[in-house]
Amino acid sequence: MALEQPSAPSRASSRVRAGTPRSGVIHVNTWHASHYTVVGNHLLQHRELSATAIGVAAYIQSLPDGAPVGIRALTERFPEGEIRISAALRELERHGYLERRRERQDTGQVVTRTYSYNKPLTTPDDPPPPPDREPVPEPEPEPERGPEHAPSPPRQELHPGAADLLAGLRRYDPRLLLAERDVQRLAPGVSTWLERGADPEAVALALTGNLPEPMRSPASVLAYRLEALLPPRLPAAPAAPVARPVRRPDPFQTCDGCERAFRSPHPGRCRDCPPEARAAA
Repeated sequence: MALEQPSAPSRASSRVRAGTPRSGVIHVNTWHASHYTVVGNHLLQHRELSATAIGVAAYIQSLPDGAPVGIRALTERFPEGEIRISAALRELERHGYLERRRERQDTGQVVTRTYSYNKPLTTPDDPPPPPDREPVPEPEPEPERGPEHAPSPPRQELHPGAADLLAGLRRYDPRLLLAERDVQRLAPGVSTWLERGADPEAVALALTGNLPEPMRSPASVLAYRLEALLPPRLPAAPAAPVARPVRRPDPFQTCDGCERAFRSPHPGRCRDCPPEARAAA
């Protein structure tokens, strides 16, 4: 009878290839021929970004141009709430992976455009520039521009009272003490409200009423309200009615036959005089 060999490898362990680590992740990769996105390790292994921010950035980079990536669209797609999504977007903006601009279209409508960068100008793996020169980004070939890739219109002219209105919101609630950069970022949205005929006091009340408790990011709350509560444009004022000419009554005349007063444009006899009197006249 043959003796058992307790040290003999099991069937499962015999399939493990040489050089496999004892612990940690083991990659089982399959080649993708379609429906895949190339994401840089500088994003996926970023030391300062949260897991939510990295996941949101990878999701945005996988979307086609024109897909909605606002806070509302992302909260409908992911289980994270508005506060965590807003914080993740601010992280990506701070590290150069995302840029949100409010720009005016040719029709006059102000829209928010989100620019996603799959590789910011500076990433954690890039070596520091020499002390005597500044970093210069590598030139990229300019893509062919079609109707859907038209150049962005120039930035809108701001209403003169937009920045002052934002700076004065702290009078309504001390928590709305905004930084200068937040005032500059939110001023185009307030300018749009004012250009649509909204009274400054009404704008301030719409932005400061029923604020959430607690409120971690006042600027994010204001940005959401400026976009979600934007009033429509005032309709054109109705044209003034055309005044009709007033017809004055005929003047009084004295009848040549009976000497009674009657209205007529010309002197003569009234219609009450007998026909024979009119014939004699």
